[in-house]
Amino acid sequence: MLLPLLHQFIADCRKGYRVLPNGTRINEKSVKGYEFLAKILADFQKVEKFKLRVRQLNGNNSAENLEERNYWRKFYIEFSDYLNYDRNYSDNYIGANFKMIKALLNYIDKYHGIETKSYNELLYVRTETIPIIALFPAQLRFLIFDLPFEQTLSESLRRTKDIFVFGSTVALRFSDLRTLTIHNLNKTDFGTYLKVKSKKTATDTTVLLPDYAINILNRLAYPNGTLLPKISLFNLNKNLKKLFEVAGWTEPIGKFRMKDGKPIEHKTKNGKGFRFCDMASSHVMRRTAITNMLMRGVPENLVRKISGHSPLSKEFYRYVALSQDYQDTQMRKMYDDIAKGN
Repeated sequence: MLLPLLHQFIADCRKGYRVLPNGTRINEKSVKGYEFLAKILADFQKVEKFKLRVRQLNGNNSAENLEERNYWRKFYIEFSDYLNYDRNYSDNYIGANFKMIKALLNYIDKYHGIETKSYNELLYVRTETIPIIALFPAQLRFLIFDLPFEQTLSESLRRTKDIFVFGSTVALRFSDLRTLTIHNLNKTDFGTYLKVKSKKTATDTTVLLPDYAINILNRLAYPNGTLLPKISLFNLNKNLKKLFEVAGWTEPIGKFRMKDGKPIEHKTKNGKGFRFCDMASSHVMRRTAITNMLMRGVPENLVRKISGHSPLSKEFYRYVALSQDYQDTQMRKMYDDIAKGN
């Protein structure tokens, strides 16, 4: 009975019958996540011979309530073991699956009248703090203004650099960047502004563009009206890794993920440890923009407004912590210079 309800849940998300608390529709990426969860649960049921169900409890029948809680305790343990040992998933991804299951149970409770709160609380969501990879101000400045370096790049890497610099200026997600058109620009006597409504959060953002960003748009503007050239996410990520490598950002940093509560180092395809350049991706653009704003002293509330983070966003506080570390380092350097009489 659980899987048919999950498929109904997915259909309601896709049709817009189930929405986020702020009234916006569930985005396609999240829907695909639920669809993959359905496949994983179907495989789990088949391989482990574990019958997936959800029952309507009979009032205050304590024996029935206890039986149901024991069923969901067993499900949590066996499904966790399946994801951990059979699927070889990290703790973070296992937690993401249980987060989706909890959302499904809330949906079942709300829209199908089947009480699930008593055992929904038994499903724990494992979390893992994954380090933020972002360029520091000096690195971003290098990409923006170092013309000799730019002249060594191929045309493809030069376009990738420009896209990255623009994205690292306006703090937009790649899904929003790739749909920008001339209609997103607003030219006034005070400057040129980029106006966007985020697909993911439906947040309106208006950002004043610096001269170097306007120059990038002038170089990259395409005849069909898009502000940036079309590039697939796969090719962008591949080019960014190459760009960072050419820039010399090859220091080893390692890539670790928690598995069964223990840190496990991931290796590249050639069996080597990850370098900074190997971690380059489209996410680094937005992270670089937010981190650099904070490092440069832009007030948190303004950065949140530009990035679209909510006031209670745990992710945003990770940027704050990273920028604070940078500021502390710079202040210590200044204090050392004072002490040395410099």
